[in-house]
Amino acid sequence: MWDTSNAFVQEASVNAADCDVHFEISMTADKSAPRVIVETPVDSEFCSARQMAQAQLAKHGFRLDSQHGGELPQALPAAVLGMAFEDFDHSRGSAQVATIWELHPAVVTIP
Repeated sequence: MWDTSNAFVQEASVNAADCDVHFEISMTADKSAPRVIVETPVDSEFCSARQMAQAQLAKHGFRLDSQHGGELPQALPAAVLGMAFEDFDHSRGSAQVATIWELHPAVVTIP
């Protein structure tokens, strides 16, 4: 289990292929900072975590659903709790995603 309170959400979207919520997080608020993918699955046990993230993003004026998402205007501090997962090497996320490692499953909390 990987736990950090020193993260910044840079991007959030719903993946059309599997309906997981994908976040791109970095260690600093700098938009050009290297990022890692964090995924909150569509599975029922993560429903409340997904709803909480959507509500927290909405408080910052950002809408996240199957039709809305993308790069946040400014990075938001977040706490992340998840399992490290080495995905296969494939195209994913923005050019700032710097690793094939992800946190999946994971829960993202945005104050």
